[in-house]
This record gives sequence, C-alpha cells and structure tokens, in this order.
Amino acid sequence: VISMVMVAVGVYARLLKHAEAAMACLAVDPAILLIVVGILTFLITFCGCVGSLRENICLLKTFSVCLTVVFLLQLAAGVLGFIFSDRARGKVSEIINGAIVHYRDDLDLQNLIDFGQKEFSCCGGVSYKDWSQNMYFNCTAANPSRERCSVPFSCCLHDANQTVVNTMCGHGMQDKGYLEASAFIYTNGCIDKLVNWIHSNLFLLGGITLGLALPQLVGIVLAQLLINQIRDQIKLQLYNQQHRADPWY
Repeated sequence: VISMVMVAVGVYARLLKHAEAAMACLAVDPAILLIVVGILTFLITFCGCVGSLRENICLLKTFSVCLTVVFLLQLAAGVLGFIFSDRARGKVSEIINGAIVHYRDDLDLQNLIDFGQKEFSCCGGVSYKDWSQNMYFNCTAANPSRERCSVPFSCCLHDANQTVVNTMCGHGMQDKGYLEASAFIYTNGCIDKLVNWIHSNLFLLGGITLGLALPQLVGIVLAQLLINQIRDQIKLQLYNQQHRADPWY
C-alpha cells in the first residue's frame, strides 16, 4: 500500500510539471526517484504477499532473491562508499552541480535544494560561487537575467525575528569576496557540511541502516522457512498418495 502511494504521488508530481522542464531535469527529478522506488518496492512486496498467501514457491523465491540482492547492494554501496570516499565525494559533487544547473527548471528540485541549504547552513556545492553554473545566476557580463551574480534566498543569513522572507537577499553576492559575502549569506559549500554532518551522526546513521537491514534479513529468513515448510508438505502429500495406492497399505 505504501509503495502504491509513493508511485501515485510521484506520477502526480510529474504530471503537474511542464513537459519541457520535466525532460530537461529527468536525471535529478525527485518524482522519478519516488516512482522507481515505489514500483520496485511494490513488485518485491507483491511477490512476498501473494507468495505467502498462495504458498507459491516461485513467488517466494523471487521475493527472497530480490531482498537478498537489495541487501547486498546496500552493503556493497556502504563498503565502497567508505573505501572510495574520494570518488563518492566526487559523485555527490556531480549530483549537486547537476541539481544547481536545473534549479529553476523543477519546482520539487528547487524546494529540495532550498531545504538542504537552510538545514545545513550552506550555499552551493563547494562554495556559493558554484551558483554561477546556473543560467539565471551566471555571473558573466553576457547574462541578461536580473538574478545575475546572485544566489538563492535559501543561502541568506536570516534573523530569528524576521517574519517576511526577503527573496532578493542574495542579489549580487557572487561579486563579493568571501569575507564580505559572509556577512549576508552562507559561504561554505554543502558538500563539506554534509560530510561533517555524516561524521557527527555516525551512530544515528548506523542505527537507521540497521533498522532498514533487519526487516530485510527477517523477510529473507521467513521466506526460506516458509519455502521449506511448503516443500515438506508436498513431500508428505506425495508420500501419502503413494502409500494409498499401495494394495498392501
């Protein structure tokens, strides 16, 4: 049910977007990620649910194998991310830069970036000047945009007593140096902030990972136990049928 809701929300979000904008940022669209995860989750849970209800060995095997593959992929991703941390950092940087480029093309992506910059008190990937990669915030003289050399309002330092958000607070900040800009906006990039947050919350992330892994392992074990029980029942039925056919029985 949860996976079907995820797919429905993802499809609804995609349908609300303009076709040109949706195709432009397809690779970094949160709605696409929601749809893909929802479909995969539905297929796996469908096999497990129907397989257990109908006692279908084929569906139960599919469920068990899929859960095992997902678990191993998660484990491999964690190990490889830890071993090749520099490459993982480069991949994260590539994703963030791609999101910056399409910031104005996708409202969902825009809200996600703004939320991340506010929560981590950061701006851009490596620094606030990364926003020059966006065609609207580009700092070249040929850029006719009114937002030239600016940064999004989510980069700005906000007063706790401020009730109305000034969406133009980041205007012209890319023209300023780090010290001058730091009085108005966050100058540190989100990549370093994210890495520091991960290092500071290793126990929390470990607990979340364990919480995700345990249900998968339990599902794999229960599926295998049910498969063995079904096979034992089939063997018992065949044994009884053979002995009923025996005239000396």
